[in-house]
Amino acid sequence: MTLDITIRKEPLQLLCSGFRRTIRRAFRCALKAEGVTLPCEIDVLITNNAGIHAINREQRGVDRPTDVLSFPMQQLEPEAFNPDACEIDPDTGRLMLGSMAVSVDKIREQAAEYGHSVEHELAYLTVHSCLHLLGYDHLDEGIQKAQMRGREKEIMQLLGI
Repeated sequence: MTLDITIRKEPLQLLCSGFRRTIRRAFRCALKAEGVTLPCEIDVLITNNAGIHAINREQRGVDRPTDVLSFPMQQLEPEAFNPDACEIDPDTGRLMLGSMAVSVDKIREQAAEYGHSVEHELAYLTVHSCLHLLGYDHLDEGIQKAQMRGREKEIMQLLGI
């Protein structure tokens, strides 16, 4: 599977040692676990709490920072990846999955809060976002949330982080 991930940093001076590698590895693992074999394209923005707060307010009407935001470009069903249901970019021949924005500040805060590494938290949020791009959701506290959390746990085990 070919995976084209565009990673931008705003503000540009954000320190992201190893972030690119972790993001790419987590996306590859999640896509493989979900049976995605098409060439894919994903846009990633690494920002801080102020940056993600502005996006959250503008895009979702939520006036607070969050850890990760996902913006799918496809209408996909969880646990049932169907390449025939995907729109392929005619210029690149890739499946445009969508975009992810992640806050470095939240990654560091949550890593400390949950007692694991920054790499683990970044990988988890990347897997979480990838599953959103593939149609998973957790708006309810029931089946959907349990389904998504189960897949996150399985993929994180595959990653070994």
